[in-house]
Amino acid sequence: QVQLVESGGGLVQPGGSLRLSCAASGITFSNYYMSWYRQAPGKERELIAGFTSTGDITNYTDSVKGRFTISRDNAKTMVYLQINSLKPEDTALYYCRALSMRGRSVYWGQGTQVTVSV
Repeated sequence: QVQLVESGGGLVQPGGSLRLSCAASGITFSNYYMSWYRQAPGKERELIAGFTSTGDITNYTDSVKGRFTISRDNAKTMVYLQINSLKPEDTALYYCRALSMRGRSVYWGQGTQVTVSV
């Protein structure tokens, strides 16, 4: 079975930092594009950034560039999202996505909640 499990979310004050993790299993990790998305309350799901299996960054959302950093560890089949200088508007469910390089399969995690508030 395919599993994507996000972790690392929580409640943080503005200006704080979090590192989100996505653990993948049940897929040939190196054959998948891995990405982070988020969905704020009442908003559509938004792509933050993604990696190819070779480690090339495919995208960064302009609003978070410089504060959010995506990384990938193929050996551990993990992807990470380091989030710095958090703002209240960063409050959202953060999702990990795996997309097969053939474009035939897509998998989503259940999301991890990030809440930025005083």
